[in-house]
Amino acid sequence: MTGQFPGARPRRMRRDEFSRRLMQETVLTAADLIQPLFVIEGDKRREPVASMPGVERLSIDQLLREAERLTALEVPAVALFPVTPPEAKSLDAAEAYNSQGLAQRAVRALKARFPQLGVMTDVALDPFTRHGQDGLLDDSGYVLNDETVSVLTRQALSHAEAGADIVAPSDMMDGRIGAIREALESNDFVHTRILAYSAKYASSFYGPFRDAVGSAGALGKGNKYSYQMDPANSDEALREVAMDLDEGADIVMIKPGMPYLDIVRRVKDQFAAPTFVYQVSGEYAMLLAAARNGWLDERAVVMESLLSIKRAGADAILSYFAGQAADWLRQKP
Repeated sequence: MTGQFPGARPRRMRRDEFSRRLMQETVLTAADLIQPLFVIEGDKRREPVASMPGVERLSIDQLLREAERLTALEVPAVALFPVTPPEAKSLDAAEAYNSQGLAQRAVRALKARFPQLGVMTDVALDPFTRHGQDGLLDDSGYVLNDETVSVLTRQALSHAEAGADIVAPSDMMDGRIGAIREALESNDFVHTRILAYSAKYASSFYGPFRDAVGSAGALGKGNKYSYQMDPANSDEALREVAMDLDEGADIVMIKPGMPYLDIVRRVKDQFAAPTFVYQVSGEYAMLLAAARNGWLDERAVVMESLLSIKRAGADAILSYFAGQAADWLRQKP
């Protein structure tokens, strides 16, 4: 039973900053944040992403400069997304597991310079296919599951060999976590962690990301409904998470973030496993656009959005705001 007014006055504890701080239930720190970074070929290159103001595609030398900044801000990890040149794309996505590929070279450069920085890699084929889908296609255009898993496994192994700390299959093929775990164990990469995009929804919030990695044009008017999850479903997410954990995932992911906080809470409550959330490109673009139009206070809404994701049960958040938020956290309010 709770007390009754006037004996109970909840506003008493809200009156002063010290008492608000004493009863704060959720605290956001830089240790909760992961910065996604887009990598391009070349040297001394920084290309702005038009649909994501403030976000740039970085050549590896510029990637190292950004990693230095993030390390100083105590952001614990980065997530890499390569931008594949059109001439390197193919129907079989062979560039995905090229040992001298852009992602693999970026991993080696980061781990050589910043061994303490966690490096996560995206395991998916859409940056490498001519059609922009996350897998190999049959003659009808359907994404093949088992054949795609074989390529994803080779891709994950190439990332582990380059030194990736976490490989993150984001493709939503069935059985890929078990196949990748078996391959990692068989090749003595027993410490390589797997972050499974277990509940990745077929969301309309991914548009700016596809622009950033160059897969939007290839995908055209296509969609990913046959393998990413229906936004209407939540029980299905629990089944997907359970399967991935059984197959050897160390961490599970829910993507997108704020529109799916109910899924985050259900997953954390049921499994109590390390749970990450991706605050995706569309969420970033919306908040920033509103702030730059003067409709919202950028710092206030960004920090509130991140706090809400953590409150829902996230252990860590991939966010394009990660570096900026970490900088704000170092400053006095």
